[in-house]
Amino acid sequence: MSGEAGRLVIETVGLKKTYLGKMPTPVLFGIDLRVAAGEFVSIIGQSGSGKSTLLNILGALDVPTEGLVKIDGVDISTLTEDGLAVLRSQVVGFVFQAHFLLDELTCLENAVLPISIRNGSPTLEESAWITSLLVRVGLGGKLHKYPDTMSGGENQRCAIVRALANRPRIVLADEPTGDLDSHTGEEVFRLMRQMSSEIGISFVMVTHDERLARAADRILLIEDGLMRALTKEEKAVGTSPS
Repeated sequence: MSGEAGRLVIETVGLKKTYLGKMPTPVLFGIDLRVAAGEFVSIIGQSGSGKSTLLNILGALDVPTEGLVKIDGVDISTLTEDGLAVLRSQVVGFVFQAHFLLDELTCLENAVLPISIRNGSPTLEESAWITSLLVRVGLGGKLHKYPDTMSGGENQRCAIVRALANRPRIVLADEPTGDLDSHTGEEVFRLMRQMSSEIGISFVMVTHDERLARAADRILLIEDGLMRALTKEEKAVGTSPS
């Protein structure tokens, strides 16, 4: 990844979002965001401030009302539905608060699912790589276990490996430790940091956990529909976004 240092994988300019209805509801008022390859960024803010809306737009799950969104150098407004599907499956990985594993699939089958959807079945090399990741995150003995026989932390670790299956450029994590106890949440966070550092994947994580937010490369705060970086003083004393 040394040759990619500083290369932007996410760029938004003047990003705005208004939800239409009987009464239009503006959520984002002009977000300018840049994320470099391999960077780990945390986003904090009060509930309803637009954090999840921003992640959904970055992952092409929602569209902005106005503004530019570039993912891995591509203006996603120029992509067809097929192009957006490729972006979601190969360029961007997702980790949510709920693990969303399929109960009828084993841990390993869930982890390789993005590859199976893309290619029909994983190659031996791909299966070996996913298995090695599961072993690294402590799930070597759970490969053939089903989600309902695993703990919440184990399921979330499997979900993180699933997000890495297609070797994406970016992982978007929306409250990935929200349903976990503090110890397990810290383990999951350390795993994501390791993957960011070792594989060079960029992470953008929304969280209400101040301790985890402060361990990121950058902390960004969304308030009043706008985004700004925390000052050194705010980082030092902590924040209370929730």
